[in-house]
Amino acid sequence: MSLVKAKKHLGQHFLTDKNIAQKIVDGLIHTDKYHQVLEVGPGMGILSDILLQREDLQTFLIDIDVESFNFLREKYPQLGDRLINGDFLKLSFESIFPGKFAVIGNFPYNISSQILFRILENRQNIVEMVGMFQKEVAERVAAKPSTKEYGILSVLTQAYYDIDYLFTVKPGTFNPPPKVNSGVIRLSRNSVEQLGCDEKLFWRAVKAGFNQRRKTLRNALSAVVPRDKLGEHPFYEKRAEQLTVADFIELTNFLSTR
Repeated sequence: MSLVKAKKHLGQHFLTDKNIAQKIVDGLIHTDKYHQVLEVGPGMGILSDILLQREDLQTFLIDIDVESFNFLREKYPQLGDRLINGDFLKLSFESIFPGKFAVIGNFPYNISSQILFRILENRQNIVEMVGMFQKEVAERVAAKPSTKEYGILSVLTQAYYDIDYLFTVKPGTFNPPPKVNSGVIRLSRNSVEQLGCDEKLFWRAVKAGFNQRRKTLRNALSAVVPRDKLGEHPFYEKRAEQLTVADFIELTNFLSTR
C-alpha cells in the first residue's frame, strides 16, 4: 500500500507516535455507556490500529479524503460498511448508530469548532468524545470563568459535558508537523437532560455576550432583547467571561420574561 499524502486543504497532520495514539484511545473511559465508537479522519490508521484491538468496542471510521478511504479499505477489509467515505459534519448519525456512541479523532484544525458544535447538536447520543485539537481550542473548551480563554465554546460545551484536558502534544509527533502545539481533551456527557431554561435563548445570550466580550452584558445583550426592555439584573453590570453556566441559565430565565 502506498502511503497517504497529507493534504493541506483538509488540515491533515498525521500522528506518528504510537504511544500518544495509545494514550488517546485510553482516554475512552465511559465504555459502560456505549459499545460503538466513530473515529473521525483516521488518515492512515494509527488510532484505528489500537481501536480495532478493543473487543469492548465496535469501531467505525469516517474520512472525507478518498485517498485515505482507499488506503484504509485495503488495510482493514474486515470493516466493510463500517468504513465510511464521507463528511462527519454532514453524516446522518441516526442511520448508523441506533443508540449511544462515542467519537474519537485527531481532528483537522480548520474545522475544530464545527466538529464541537456538531457534537453538541447530537449530545443526546454522543456520550463521550476524546479528541486532539489545536492546543488553543482545547484550552478554550476546558477554560474556567474569568480567564481570557473562557468563551462561547467553553460555556456551551460545559453546559452539557464534563471536560478533562488530558495532555499536550508537541508538533514533532506529526507528519507534517503543525506550527502549534496540540491538546487532547475528553468530553463526558453530564446528567443534564434539560438546562431548565429556553435553550435557544441560552445559546443566543451566550453568543451575544461573548461576541462583545469587552462590553458589559447590558450592552452586549441588546442584540437579543431591546435595551429598553432589558429591565434590571445584577449580571448586567458584568462581562460574559465572569458568568458561569449556571449564571447564564439564570440570566436566560430572566431574559425570557422580558
